[in-house]
Formats: sequence, structure tokens, C-alpha cells
Amino acid sequence: MLRNALWQGMVAGLVGTAVMTVGEKLEQRLSGRPDSHVPARTLERLMGLPERPRRQPRALNLAMHYGQGALLGILRSLMAQVGLRGAWASTMFSMVRLTNDQILENATGVGAPPTTWPRGELAVDLLHKTVYGFATGAVSDALAAREGMGPGQRHAAIRPGRHHGVGPAPRPARV
Repeated sequence: MLRNALWQGMVAGLVGTAVMTVGEKLEQRLSGRPDSHVPARTLERLMGLPERPRRQPRALNLAMHYGQGALLGILRSLMAQVGLRGAWASTMFSMVRLTNDQILENATGVGAPPTTWPRGELAVDLLHKTVYGFATGAVSDALAAREGMGPGQRHAAIRPGRHHGVGPAPRPARV
């Protein structure tokens, strides 16, 4: 399960990041919002690289953007492997994606807490992270579904709904 979660998650995360990036570029064309260089600035600080405020480090921006998306995709894939699938799981994961950004950006001093942002910027960021979360989730869920139900789904199938006194699903036979 873990090995599949690794490769499937990286694939799903890269697809989710690509979908999010396309959405961001479309939104920027419509809104006139400039590119954000926060991912690059965050990576510079995490890696201890020299900062050059007048330079727009596109390669670092892409490395952070796609690298973070691929690595977080592993978590969403693991969710799908254990049976956390669908819109509810993708909603939970979207918040993880946003939280990860905020931890790194605030820890490095590159970003500020979202509660201090203009509401429009916050809405745009939430939209893009949700697009990433659902796109990554769709790919993760589809790849995990090829292997059948996850343990959580097998447990839920014992007696649909949440009921008192339903024990865990039987362990799968060892091969």
C-alpha cells in the first residue's frame, strides 16, 4: 500500500498542480493579478539561498510549486489507499494543502497569516488550493480504486452508517 501511495501520490500531486496552475493562469488573465513569487522566496529561505529581491526566480518558483504539490500528493494518495475517497476526503485534503503553505510561508517570514490578507486574495488562494485538492483527489481515488476497497471502506461495508458495537473489519489474509 505504501509503495503504491508514493508513486501514485506523486503522479496525482503533479497532475493536481498542473490543473491548479492552468486555473491560476486563466484567473490571472481575467483579474490582472501578477504572478506570485512567494513559493520561490519561501524555498530560498528554506534552503538558505541568497535572496535577490529584484530578481524573479522562475525556476525556484516552479520547483517549489510542483515539488510541494507532488510531495503532498503522497498524503492524498495514502488517504485514498486506506479508503478516504471522494469529495469529503478532497475537502479535508484541500485544507491540508493550504495549511502546509501557511506553515512554510509564515515560518520563513515570507508570508503573513491569511486572517491579515485582503478578502479577495484569500478567496482566490482558497479557490486555487481547492482546485488542487480536488484534482489531486480525483487522480488518487481513481488509481486507488484499481486495487479495490481500502480498509476503511471494508469496515464501512460491514454495516453501512456509523453504528455502536461494530468491530473492525477482519484482517486480510497474508500472502
